Amino acid sequence: MNRIIIKNAQAIVTCDKRDRVLRNADILIEENKISGISVGITAPDALIIDGSGKFVFPGLINTHHHLLQAFSRNIPLIQNSELFDWLLYLYKVWMKVNPDYIYYSSMVAMGEFVKFGGTTMFDQHFAFPKSSSKHIIDRQFEAAEKLGLRFHAGRSSFTRGKDNGGLPPEELVETCEQTLEDCERLIDKYHDAGEFSMRQVVVAPCSPFSVDSQVMVESAKLARAKKVRLHTHLCETLDEENYCLEVYGKRPLDWAEECGWMGDDVWYAHGIHFTDEEVKRLAVTKTGVAHCPVSNMKLSSGICKVPLMLELGVPVGLAVDGNGSNDDSNLLADIRVAFLLHRLNSSRKAPSGYECLKMATTGSAGLLGRKDIGSLEAGKAADLFMIDVDQLDYVGGLLDPAAFLATVGYGRPVHLTMINGKIVYKDGRLQGIDEDKIKEEARKQVAGVYENLPVE
Repeated sequence: MNRIIIKNAQAIVTCDKRDRVLRNADILIEENKISGISVGITAPDALIIDGSGKFVFPGLINTHHHLLQAFSRNIPLIQNSELFDWLLYLYKVWMKVNPDYIYYSSMVAMGEFVKFGGTTMFDQHFAFPKSSSKHIIDRQFEAAEKLGLRFHAGRSSFTRGKDNGGLPPEELVETCEQTLEDCERLIDKYHDAGEFSMRQVVVAPCSPFSVDSQVMVESAKLARAKKVRLHTHLCETLDEENYCLEVYGKRPLDWAEECGWMGDDVWYAHGIHFTDEEVKRLAVTKTGVAHCPVSNMKLSSGICKVPLMLELGVPVGLAVDGNGSNDDSNLLADIRVAFLLHRLNSSRKAPSGYECLKMATTGSAGLLGRKDIGSLEAGKAADLFMIDVDQLDYVGGLLDPAAFLATVGYGRPVHLTMINGKIVYKDGRLQGIDEDKIKEEARKQVAGVYENLPVE
């Protein structure tokens, strides 16, 4: 049996139900799960990892991403745009997506995520150009496997294009039948519902202004027949709200509910413009929200009512959103931004620094329907990261390890990331790939994307 002991960690922030923070303690990992956390653990033939001067946390779980956007970020023309104008420009870029594009953009974004303590990622991929193979998400699973990342793939779609009053160009539009057929193919091929699963599939039509009601209704039926989860964008901007009122005659949440999209198997991205009454409905139905603080700020979309959601019991997880609206793939940074944003906006009603960490761990695990990840305790998956706090920068800032990532912040790659009992990042290098080779290939891919960027 493969055993690892993290020995004498300065602090272990468990995020368990008792909110334990253990000092100068050990973690025993056997195969892919945690067997024990206490002081003085010994085990024959165990690999010893020195935890002195280190804080240990549960692996971070990202509940909303767009990996394709690693190759459409920091573009000068749209740095000050809001969502609809930003999308109308980027649709032209995303018409270049193909399996190789997505493989290398995924490697770039997934690699960064792992370097900053990420262990589980959900991605919502929506760009399937008519000129490209549909086997795009397959390449995302390939990239995740090479990196050792726990990956949930959202098979998204555009079914309402410009010709029918939507935003996307017709080159990116699919039929309802095409979408459902590929969803079913991916579920049958990749979805693993078992404990410690490394790959799952989510049915995830894109947004109210890029899909029609038929695909929403049929997606909900398919997902529940296949026992997988449902995800979409909702209530992200006032433009979206006005679009729903004009096209559907309903507010976004009323439209989604009419399509069958409420319940504990559903979570929405953003959820900024829910009314207080709608937040109560989310709480009653246990419908979740992926909070994307950096993206919401960059696109000037608004501030999500996270304090009210947490008070009422809405399931809330944390997310980076796409690289193009973040512009990073670093959930560690979003923890601190979430804390500061809500302190500014809500003062004492804001979530504490530790509660922001829990949004990115146990909260995010709940949105993905996972009970086997999100905290450090016996029987859970060995998903964790360590940071080195034995540095001049952090002297005087270590009194509260549970709040540290939100209050002080850690603005560099972590010391070590472990996923499913395997060390996937250490000593500044990803362990599963030739990082230099992937970097050069990714540069070639992005050069092809950027050589003819739209001029308006």
